[in-house]
Amino acid sequence: MSSRLTFGTLKRIGAILIAITIVIAAGIVVGQAPAIFGVEEDPEASITFDDQQGNGSTVTVQSVTLSEGGYVVISDGGDEPLAVSERLEAGTHETVTVERESDATRELHGQLTATVHRDTSDDEGYAYEESDGEEDQPYLEDGFPVSDTATVTTGDDAVSNSFAVESIDTPATATTNETIEVNATIRNPTEFRAQQPVEVRIDGAVFARQVLELEGGETRTVTLDTDTEGAPPGNRSIGVYTEGDGELDRIDLEFHTDPSVAVTDASTESVSVAAATPEEGFVALERNGTVIATSDRLEPGEHENVSINLSDVSVDESDELTAALYAGNPDDADAASPIESEGEPVQTTFTLGDVADDSGDGGDGSDNESTGE
Repeated sequence: MSSRLTFGTLKRIGAILIAITIVIAAGIVVGQAPAIFGVEEDPEASITFDDQQGNGSTVTVQSVTLSEGGYVVISDGGDEPLAVSERLEAGTHETVTVERESDATRELHGQLTATVHRDTSDDEGYAYEESDGEEDQPYLEDGFPVSDTATVTTGDDAVSNSFAVESIDTPATATTNETIEVNATIRNPTEFRAQQPVEVRIDGAVFARQVLELEGGETRTVTLDTDTEGAPPGNRSIGVYTEGDGELDRIDLEFHTDPSVAVTDASTESVSVAAATPEEGFVALERNGTVIATSDRLEPGEHENVSINLSDVSVDESDELTAALYAGNPDDADAASPIESEGEPVQTTFTLGDVADDSGDGGDGSDNESTGE
């Protein structure tokens, strides 16, 4: 073999080795790119939330790890969280106690979910709901929130003696003014005959209650007739609970009628309306686009003789007024949202004189009605 061929071969081998070196180096650079260029890796978290006995006010998360600061949020499937932890620094935290929100109407009881949220807002405190999900979003793993589910029972000695909810069967859909059948299989775990209450709760509120008597060791399937009147429409949690146990399911509740508001009587002292609202809210009285008076807070459902006091407002009989449905708190009308039907606000426009004339003709003001159409 000539020396020229040997030299050419060596050059090719050298070129190959250089190429391999460049590829390896590029791989190392790519692997270190986040650190080199200041790009942070995706935040990571993990959580362990075990079944436990609680007191209704607090729960314990056994372990949570966060790559950044954040919060543990406890929920039961409703629209609002039941409890939010104090802000947690990055790292691993053991035995984290989470206390129920002071204004929460539901106890920390039944099947609960603990979700790990980041802290991304400039304001102090958890802000996911207040920002409509823009801030303090959950940590994600494979595109899903990092969370764990546990069953929390309450009571002391009553826990071991509590009837157990073995299973439940609920309708998938219903309206907000019908009676539905909720079937539950209940077991008495003790050796003794006992009586205990069994409740059906929708979004944490009690809608049916029955006292059940079981022999020691007996298991029985019972039917609880549940009136949904007053339940908020939407996809809601529905559960069956005993003294220390419970099972949850979901139900789609459709508002049973079109939202509406109708003026039934009016004077310079007050206005009376009939209203059908699918959400907790109120009726606002507006003049020239400004709210001048409101009713008391209304629960979801149909309401007759809703009074709006005008004693602090000066209104002429010829003033054009609007009665409109709002979702929210009448004490904070500026933050409330108009209730709509088919894309239009549910409201009706009238004058005190028109309503008086209608009443004088034997009418009830029914012409002053709107369902948002």
